Amino acid sequence: MKLEERNINYVEWLNSIKKKVQTAQIKAVLSANSELIRLYWCIGKEIFDKQEIESWGKSVVENLSRDLKLEFPNIKGFSRRNLFYMKKFYDFYKVDYKIVQQLVAQIPW
Repeated sequence: MKLEERNINYVEWLNSIKKKVQTAQIKAVLSANSELIRLYWCIGKEIFDKQEIESWGKSVVENLSRDLKLEFPNIKGFSRRNLFYMKKFYDFYKVDYKIVQQLVAQIPW
């Protein structure tokens, strides 16, 4: 095999591996996003249940926000406002958890 043919084969092989790496990266991001959406739905459900079913007040969200920030200082997204968004997210999609799983799978990001 000539040097030029080997170089062409190598470049093709390299491009094939690059595509595999990029595909794996995309799948990893999509998987992480899916898990975060499930987490937000579950947190929203917990808040909804405490407030709507067990009649806990609004301060539960403020307390939860504070405690989650203390426990997970490197994770953003546990502000009072975001926790209320999680509750609204759950409230909108509370019909069935399986529906949420299907919706998560359809998110193109």
